[in-house]
Amino acid sequence: MEEQPIENQDINFESRLDLKPLQEHVEAIKKEIGKIIVGQNEMIELLIISLLSNGHALIEGVPGVAKTITAKLLAKTLAVNFSRIQFTPDLMPSDILGTSIFNVKTNEFEYKKGPIFSNIILIDEINRAPAKTQAALFEVMAERQITMDGTKYIMDAPFLVFATQNPIEQEGTYRLPEAQLDRFLFKIDVDYPTIENEIQILMDNHQRQDSLDFNAVIPVLNGQQIAYYQNLIKQIVVENHLITYIASIINNTRTNANLYLGASPRASIAILNAAKSNAAIQGRDFVTPEDIKRCTKAVLKHRLVLTPEREMEGFTVEKVIEQILETIEIPR
Repeated sequence: MEEQPIENQDINFESRLDLKPLQEHVEAIKKEIGKIIVGQNEMIELLIISLLSNGHALIEGVPGVAKTITAKLLAKTLAVNFSRIQFTPDLMPSDILGTSIFNVKTNEFEYKKGPIFSNIILIDEINRAPAKTQAALFEVMAERQITMDGTKYIMDAPFLVFATQNPIEQEGTYRLPEAQLDRFLFKIDVDYPTIENEIQILMDNHQRQDSLDFNAVIPVLNGQQIAYYQNLIKQIVVENHLITYIASIINNTRTNANLYLGASPRASIAILNAAKSNAAIQGRDFVTPEDIKRCTKAVLKHRLVLTPEREMEGFTVEKVIEQILETIEIPR
């Protein structure tokens, strides 16, 4: 039989993974959050990517740009346990981890778990707690477990920390150590809304008579579905030349004359995992260079440190990342 010409052959470009349910759930989450939040699409998408990548997220922005509300609403769309912890300068490790209390009836100490024992943890103003409390949080973020009185407690999955901080007001704050910053998958910068969004915010607020109905937001995903999608995303195809592309970006941060501190292999893995999640949200079972570029800035901006000279010149980490992405040839 004569072989058919390529152009006449019925070529099937169907995805080998069924990503349609995931896309539908992501759109449903956005729709639920959109009942209250106007705009802020980038923050919402990056938080969803954090969820799918099983990574913590640091949200930074001036007061009043809906950082806390958006993270709370995202947790509301998930049928899992949620805790909110307000960090303050007098917060102690026991206030978040829990403490052992003497039970008179049993004549023994009993461990009373703190608010960190939940699935989605929202930490408001994370940089206001002292070093001792940050150290306690560091273990549970890094290893998803805590050790109390010699006993190890494993956190239930999913376990994600969404933390907020204000970049302007630095009085009474403690700068997060680099090792702790490195545990966040993303640093999400939240900007002011556009004039169109601002008008819509005012109109919605006026119609709601200055009240928020959080009960209007319904759960979309449960814990089992989240775990399923997190595992599904691990099967997204990444070609070798794209892995080389990620490695080249990270290597450039270590040799860049503008940077005092470059990125670690954890940053490479973070870009890889986030790019897979971004591809899945787009309905693709393979990663493209655009997926990598889209996630790189949010992954790197809190991990890199400028040289003192560049900092004095008013250079920014974001500018360096842009230069790196422009310098390295995009694989095709």
